[in-house]
Amino acid sequence: MITSPSIAGDAFGPSPVWVESMGGPLIVVPVSALASWGGGTESGLMAGDATAPDDYDRACAVDDLAGVIPIDKNGTQALVLADEPATSCYLPQHRAFLRWLGAETEAGLSAAADTVLADPATVWEECGTWVSDGPAVLMDSAEAGSDLGIEYPNGGMPAEASVPLPAGRWRVRATQTKVDEENWVGLVQLLSSES
Repeated sequence: MITSPSIAGDAFGPSPVWVESMGGPLIVVPVSALASWGGGTESGLMAGDATAPDDYDRACAVDDLAGVIPIDKNGTQALVLADEPATSCYLPQHRAFLRWLGAETEAGLSAAADTVLADPATVWEECGTWVSDGPAVLMDSAEAGSDLGIEYPNGGMPAEASVPLPAGRWRVRATQTKVDEENWVGLVQLLSSES
């Protein structure tokens, strides 16, 4: 079973931007708070504080399929796509993050996700409420927000994908569903808290 996405788009348009992690959870950080996300440190502790875990370790502490953690003292929150470091993308038409748990092709995974999203019998895990002030970025939680767009010393760039999202209060729900022998789908969906 192939467990990573293809690069090419399909007949319906370009492929979404897929983000991989270095082994930890992915995170969705509001653009307004990117400079406040510190990522991981060598010691695993916040600079200047010998007891507070760094941002990466706080993201790793989320045990559910998704969860919300504070970013700064202003109450800004990040959405953690937890449980496993699955390569993921954002599907704006569904306000959902598609997680590549297992599939032969991107088209097969996308079709399986559509099936799961349309099925009223899908079992969802409620993962809390996320308040966001607008557009965000899907990224590796180990990266500092200030490092996005800066080339690594040995080449390459930190992975990131735009999450065009209006400001709002979102009910977060998640599922992991094996649709068929080839497609195992993870989804984290945002629903308006009025839904």
